[in-house]
Amino acid sequence: MAESTEPLSPRARLAVTAGRAAAAVSRAAGRGSGSVIGGRVALKLDPELLRRLAGHLDVVLVSATNGKTTTTRLIAEALRAGGEVVSNALGANMPAGITSALSGGSSARYGVIEVDEKYLAAVARDVSPKAIALLNLSRDQLDRAAETRMLAERWREGLQGSKATVIANADDPLVVWAASSSTSVVWVAAGQEWKDDAWSCPACGGVLQRPDDTWACSECGFSRPEPTWVLAGDSVLDPYGSAWPIRLQLPGRANKANATTAAAVAATFGISPQVALERMQSVAAVAGRYDVVTYQGRDLRLLLAKNPAGWLETFSLIDPPPTPVILSVNARSADGTDTSWLWDVDYARLAGHPICVVGDRRLDLAVRLEVAGLEFHVCDSLAEAVRLCPPGRIETIANYTAFQDLRRTVGN
Repeated sequence: MAESTEPLSPRARLAVTAGRAAAAVSRAAGRGSGSVIGGRVALKLDPELLRRLAGHLDVVLVSATNGKTTTTRLIAEALRAGGEVVSNALGANMPAGITSALSGGSSARYGVIEVDEKYLAAVARDVSPKAIALLNLSRDQLDRAAETRMLAERWREGLQGSKATVIANADDPLVVWAASSSTSVVWVAAGQEWKDDAWSCPACGGVLQRPDDTWACSECGFSRPEPTWVLAGDSVLDPYGSAWPIRLQLPGRANKANATTAAAVAATFGISPQVALERMQSVAAVAGRYDVVTYQGRDLRLLLAKNPAGWLETFSLIDPPPTPVILSVNARSADGTDTSWLWDVDYARLAGHPICVVGDRRLDLAVRLEVAGLEFHVCDSLAEAVRLCPPGRIETIANYTAFQDLRRTVGN
């Protein structure tokens, strides 16, 4: 367990109190949870507050382009077997949101923190994590995010000299290259369905060869490391070769991969795979994702897909045709305003599904579906889309702010 720290200074206590007050005002005004504004106010009053709040915690940082919110939740559930956990469960994953989350964890033993990819190195410097989980890197928010190779380089530089145990996906070459600068790495065979951001070697720029389930650079020899934790069908194989069943309520292979990483993280804190995986069974939804809600007399399953890799995983989750599908895309600041990523998504996989399109950028999406040769309806609202859908449960897939809009509309 992390060493206890001195009680918070008067300045730090004032910062926490002011942050909570700002968050409460934000919630009362209907502006969201208030975690970001609360954290900003607190950090303005005490720029060292994040470091102070994390001083007594054994911290896990979780970063990736896809899957970090779910994996953070699964790790938190597993670590509760060993003590109280504080976590930014709603996904506010930049320093302000993390500060808000940790301000409520004075009695916690563990801090399980989701971190935006761009802020991983900075947050790690502040909170001195015991473990860092790295899941994947792929293109996202194209108008402002760094190219994936540059993000991997930031991670690689930030992890040099870190005392943390890094739990990293051996199947993603970018993650492997980033994690290889660390002194202590646990490799996990978690898989990588989306490969379009990792065809060239991050070490030398050569072409990666991908025979079967492995990969290697033919020019410099950079290659997939041997994993010690493996997702094998519906089980996790631990470093001793023992198989532990995965029985999640969350759907899909991607969540089994998330559970495998979470089990490897829990093991670094002395929690057995059996206990960790059993505790993960209680997670039925994550911040509204995978929830089935009733709206206008119909059952809608809410699915989040923020970028090409996320859409690819989500298509593997939906019920087969003729299940109706509603797609919603926005391009607000939190989404990234460049919608060219739509052309990287294989929407032809939706052939046979009745499709309705909503959201701020429904016409952009409609053009993409037209080129894919799909039939669809463009609708001005979710209510109109639901009325046009044939009978049966409706799969509703949306990117970030569109997903939040849908949740507000259905009262979730």
